[in-house]
Amino acid sequence: MKKSPIQVTKERFGGKAELVKSIKELATEDLWIDRVNGDKGLERVSNRKLQHLHDVLTKVKAQFGTRTGLVDAIVALEQRTKDSDYRQRFLEWSTPKLWDYFCSKQKTSKQSAAKAS
Repeated sequence: MKKSPIQVTKERFGGKAELVKSIKELATEDLWIDRVNGDKGLERVSNRKLQHLHDVLTKVKAQFGTRTGLVDAIVALEQRTKDSDYRQRFLEWSTPKLWDYFCSKQKTSKQSAAKAS
């Protein structure tokens, strides 16, 4: 049987407070655009969403280092490195949205390369 988000949070992090703490450590200016409601904060977000956010921030930091590196990879993947307005549009997106877009573009580029072969 699949474990609930609270069970996974307790196993991986020891509790929600530790998960929020680890996200706040990862959420530097290089990886994160702070759009969290100041009154509620991350403590009021669901465990599932927090786990997803932690996974995304960890992957982006390991693979690209910063959000800017991820944006550069997306622009390079689409072969539009000289288009600064196109790149600027991506800088306004949140990190999870950028990560999902990068994964989908990477998948479609692999499929189109396989079809071309």
